[in-house]
Amino acid sequence: QVQLVESGGGLVQAGGSLRLSCAGSGRTFSGYAMGWFRQAPGKEREFVTAISGSGGNTATADSVKGRFTISRDNAKNTVYLQMNSLKPEDTAVYYCALIRKNWYSTRFDQYDYWGQGTQVTVSS
Repeated sequence: QVQLVESGGGLVQAGGSLRLSCAGSGRTFSGYAMGWFRQAPGKEREFVTAISGSGGNTATADSVKGRFTISRDNAKNTVYLQMNSLKPEDTAVYYCALIRKNWYSTRFDQYDYWGQGTQVTVSS
């Protein structure tokens, strides 16, 4: 069983930065792809970014491209989401997820394990 725990969310002004972390436990997740999704009130969960198990490939949604960066440290069983130039429309609960494959997916229903989420609020 895999447990994922996100941290690093909070309240930030527009234009600011946050770094989210997702720590995994229960087994090593080296070799498994990881993704970040977000869900704003009244909206569907949407793909943000993902990274392959090796860390060599990433995918990022157009809405955050150039502002958000995903990375991973397999030795620490941790994946990160660096968020810069934040906008009020980035306000959401952010979730990390693991898929038991080396390659990622942009579809949330393809992921096998989820964290509990961390709130990010960007004020204007």
